[in-house]
Amino acid sequence: MRGVGTPRTAPPAVSPLTGEPIKRADAERLAGVLKAIADPARLRLLSLIQSSPEGEASVTDLTAPLGLSQPTVSHHLRILTEAGLLEREKRGVWAYYRLVPSAIAAIADLLTPPRKRATRKTR
Repeated sequence: MRGVGTPRTAPPAVSPLTGEPIKRADAERLAGVLKAIADPARLRLLSLIQSSPEGEASVTDLTAPLGLSQPTVSHHLRILTEAGLLEREKRGVWAYYRLVPSAIAAIADLLTPPRKRATRKTR
């Protein structure tokens, strides 16, 4: 789980589905990341960015498909970036966002029971 999220929101290394009790601090960090993606607009943002031909998008690329204003889209992108799910690269006056694949994979692994995880990786 190294490198996933910020120190405040990084998901824990132990899945709540492994049968071991999750520590309070780990649960709080995981809840913060899950809260960041638990919004329909943010889920759509992740999907739009991931499916874009270059694998990245700017705010102007995302406002029309979402039907939201630029400040609202920027707000959602900031939340996803702070949660460690997106990375932001400034180029001139524009900022481009791309998914952090390891962060998305880490969330998927945390929510996949160990037996299913082993089966999925061997396919």
